[in-house]
Amino acid sequence: MRTYLIEDFLPEQLCLVRQRLQDQGLSGSLDGIYYLPVPLDQLTDEQREHFGECGPYIFVLEVPDETSLKLELLVRAQSKLRCSCVMYATPMQRAFIMDFLDAFIRDLDISV
Repeated sequence: MRTYLIEDFLPEQLCLVRQRLQDQGLSGSLDGIYYLPVPLDQLTDEQREHFGECGPYIFVLEVPDETSLKLELLVRAQSKLRCSCVMYATPMQRAFIMDFLDAFIRDLDISV
């Protein structure tokens, strides 16, 4: 799995990250899992075509321990596990979600 890993958080910093993610309604079905939506303008042509059947599309962010965040660089469909529209992020999607996560952390005044 391709991932973007950010390490060396202090436990209280990750607590702040988790709380903000929860406040924004991004909590997943398991503790420590968050679903980051992929905006429509970031979808590939195929993902837009499949949106009604497979969408919405998400990136999964995991808090695997007390010091790191792990972002999967896989665009998942929330309505289907397997489809050709579920794919590794394009360069544009990858840049978007990594920039999003970096800005999210910066907005919390956390430096890692």
